[in-house]
Amino acid sequence: MSTAGTAGTAGAAAPERPATSLDPTARDVWRAARGPVLLAALVLLGALVLALLRTGGSAGLLDPGATDRAGSRALAELLRAQGVEVRVTRTTSATVGAVGERGATTVLVTQPDLLTAEQVRRVGRTGADLVLVAPTGPALDLLAPGLAVVGEGGEDARGPGCGLPVAQRAGSAEVDGAAYGRGGPVGQPLALCYPAADGGAGLAVLDDPDRTVSVLGGPRPLTNDRLDDAGNAALALGLLGDEEVLVWYLPSLGDLPEGAQRPLTELLPGWVLPALAQLGVAVALLALWRARRLGPVVAEPLPVVVRASEAVEGRARLYRRSRARGTAASALRAAALERLRAALALGRADPPDAVVAAVAARSGRPEAGVRDLLYGAPPAGDAALVSLADALDALEREVRRT
Repeated sequence: MSTAGTAGTAGAAAPERPATSLDPTARDVWRAARGPVLLAALVLLGALVLALLRTGGSAGLLDPGATDRAGSRALAELLRAQGVEVRVTRTTSATVGAVGERGATTVLVTQPDLLTAEQVRRVGRTGADLVLVAPTGPALDLLAPGLAVVGEGGEDARGPGCGLPVAQRAGSAEVDGAAYGRGGPVGQPLALCYPAADGGAGLAVLDDPDRTVSVLGGPRPLTNDRLDDAGNAALALGLLGDEEVLVWYLPSLGDLPEGAQRPLTELLPGWVLPALAQLGVAVALLALWRARRLGPVVAEPLPVVVRASEAVEGRARLYRRSRARGTAASALRAAALERLRAALALGRADPPDAVVAAVAARSGRPEAGVRDLLYGAPPAGDAALVSLADALDALEREVRRT
């Protein structure tokens, strides 16, 4: 059975039963999309709940505005309740300016290892009392000369083990992180408190007539999560609340001077780039080894045999579902032209004018009508497509009868 004949048969049978659209309905669209839509709604709802739960505080280690476990909102509020003015700064310039404006001041540097040597010197030249949390780099060498990291402080609460008044009032406290000890000559009086099991102390205080530099091994006594454990609150208030003003400095990588910013390639170890190059060569060789090699086409028997009429009907349904009337019409016309050329002994190289003239002469139809039928515009709707299939069948019958 020909393609045109099949389409014509379908068109003739269509008026006998109600037309059924194969386009997806709203219910079909909802069934297909409800899974992703519900998943996206759950993700948005979860994000909204988390945002509401975190309203009023920003997360961050030792951030005085953060209400999470690692933040220090509780300590900042206690200091304010005792009359200490807490001023938060995030740049070195703002910190130096805050000390110059306020006079008697304590500066808390939460992450001193993020500072360059020049930034450390600027903070040191302010003359304010300093509290440094876990310094190991230039901050330790320049602001607390003679101190060195000699061990780990541990996480358990332990006694002060020194005569420092702040530590005596606090009693046992959880001073975690690094443990400090003498690494060279120390020019100022030095108090080493909260001794660690493997040597060193979790709190080192250098005191001279001009200022006090306190080096705290870790952030645990200052956080919301641990502030109310043992004597952590008393120790934190004693270290940070001695002056009327506390400048709470939160360093960040964005505050680095332009000259101190280095590209990532300079920060990587020297072996990384050669290793990546060798890995790239290995991946390329693996791709060449496992790549698909093109060869001659191998004919294989089909697992099932599909009737030609079923294949035609299936393709027709696909055309109808996608509303590809132009493609369907082109297929019908191409098949009809192939059969008409064979019936009239015309070749593929013959131009359309020759085909139209031969078909018109054999069928007795005017050339204008034949041209519009074989080479005309795509049909505007399904009914026009069915009519085109019927007309092509009729034209073939007329050509073959004569």
